Amino acid sequence: MDSENVFQHLLQIIERYHENLTQGRFVAYHEPEDLNTLLQLDEQTEGDWAKLFQWVEKYLAYAVKTGNPAYVNRMWAGANLPSIIGEIVTAVSNTSACTFETAPVSTLMEQYMLREMLNLAGFEDGVGQMTTGSSNANMIVMMAARNVVCEVGKSSGLFGQPRLCAFVNGDAHYSMDRAAAILGIGTDNLIKLQTDSHGRMDLEDLEQQIVKAKEDGAIPFFVAATAGTTVRGAYDPIEPLLALREQHGFWLHVDGAWGGAAILSDKLRSRYLPYVGEADSFTLDFHKMLGTALMCNTVLFNKRPAILQQICSAGDESYIFRKGAGGELRDLGSQSLQCGRKVDALKWFLDWKFYGRKGLAKRVEGYLELCRYAEAYIHDAVELEMVVPRESFNVCFRYKPPQGESVVAFNIRLRNRMQQKERGLVGTGYVDGQLALRLLVTNINVGKPELDTFFENILLTGREIMETP
Repeated sequence: MDSENVFQHLLQIIERYHENLTQGRFVAYHEPEDLNTLLQLDEQTEGDWAKLFQWVEKYLAYAVKTGNPAYVNRMWAGANLPSIIGEIVTAVSNTSACTFETAPVSTLMEQYMLREMLNLAGFEDGVGQMTTGSSNANMIVMMAARNVVCEVGKSSGLFGQPRLCAFVNGDAHYSMDRAAAILGIGTDNLIKLQTDSHGRMDLEDLEQQIVKAKEDGAIPFFVAATAGTTVRGAYDPIEPLLALREQHGFWLHVDGAWGGAAILSDKLRSRYLPYVGEADSFTLDFHKMLGTALMCNTVLFNKRPAILQQICSAGDESYIFRKGAGGELRDLGSQSLQCGRKVDALKWFLDWKFYGRKGLAKRVEGYLELCRYAEAYIHDAVELEMVVPRESFNVCFRYKPPQGESVVAFNIRLRNRMQQKERGLVGTGYVDGQLALRLLVTNINVGKPELDTFFENILLTGREIMETP
């Protein structure tokens, strides 16, 4: 094989893989030591295209098929075909989305999509950007809030400044902890609030903690409402937080990395995200429920059109960033924390154009209906039980072990055996100290028949464990 036939051969391999994605097992499972032996990573193959494609075949043979219906483990699964096309095209064209001159088409596509998202969120006179994911987006937002309340923070640092306090749901994503650590806020100053019976932040606790912080001489500068907590799927209420913001002057962020997809549907938006248009910022991952190939995130700012330029631009950038003839900003890298920026706009744009808002909204609504179906199945199965009632898109359940056996140990063993037997991969998490199997329906190849198969395998595996000495 020579280099002229590389793409033809590659596309044949990819086509075969994609055709069989939903069939058979989701992984050819091996423990790390055995897999390392099978892969033979030390083999020398310099300059040999045939050998190189053997590595490609090995990768696909032993990789997890995240588009397979048995994969219900993470908040993302598989990828939309339009976005896969976008990934291939951007890999071949290989450019950075930091400047208009190196990425003119993707720059305009990204600006177009950001305008679409700002309009969707109801953010007026706002600004947005694509980031590497909501972990990064949450940090950028917290940095913006920090620099607004501490105007000299960017130039002089936080030396001699009052202590800053941020407040999040006790079940908020760990990216908030990392943001507080990186930004010099300190994890001790990230106040994790009590939650109510639905997993939402306790607003009375929030107000008490804000008052206490003020009494201690600190500035309560940032509150993050989680739109779909990682394990339980709870949505913090936005409307009462707006009233508290009016009273205390903090920045109100809505972390919609997971549940923010509900904004696509008018019906689900009114239920889960009312008043989101009045928040200061909002983040949403398109690579989760909406199915765009990893990674695809947007962070949006409300009524602060220059905030990204203010917080991200620093140092002598004259060698790379230029303004248009009218002084307008053209280079998206000038308001990004990254220098080189992966071109993610094309896959996002292609998905948006192919499915449209209505198509994506219908998908999210369909996932919610499947979650209702899964919850009903669990209630009807004698061996299963819900750990907590379902709040939205997360189904937290477990297998009821025999009398006297540890619930935690039994369900971890069940989950691991499901993986090892190649029957399915489901996540775990803790809710109020109780272990739950966390079923997430975010795979376009999963419907009611596939959920039936998943639960049948759960029941089969549980019975096998009980029969094992």
